[in-house]
Amino acid sequence: MKYLGLDLGTTTLGIAKNDELGIVHIYENFSFEPGNFKKARTHLNEVIKKEKIEKIVIGLPLQLDGAEGKRAASTRRFINDFIEEFGSIEVIYQDERYTTIEAKERLMAYGYKQAKIDQMIDAMSAVIILEDYFRKEKNNER
Repeated sequence: MKYLGLDLGTTTLGIAKNDELGIVHIYENFSFEPGNFKKARTHLNEVIKKEKIEKIVIGLPLQLDGAEGKRAASTRRFINDFIEEFGSIEVIYQDERYTTIEAKERLMAYGYKQAKIDQMIDAMSAVIILEDYFRKEKNNER
């Protein structure tokens, strides 16, 4: 099954996907103008069609106490608007707390400089979001 992992920011959409072996890779870090979520949704739809994606796992930015705030509401609105515009697709919300920190640590460990980290951080966060979902699902099978 083909999945996309997503990390939605205010000007970027980090995208990761799994391969036929289940390994998660960076797909891209898509940039858009502040507030132009329509552009991000349109691009997402193009990726879904091109890659024949069956499910989306999107990071849900919960607050430290686990509550949903404005950013989580914005993420849910992005998905609701996407489904309204382009039709239904299965969407899984995945807790994304601490993924940005882990993404930065991974990219630093790979030897990237700060400028490159800034360009890739949301896409790497999308990788972590999708990996976390797969790990959770695997643990639920036991």
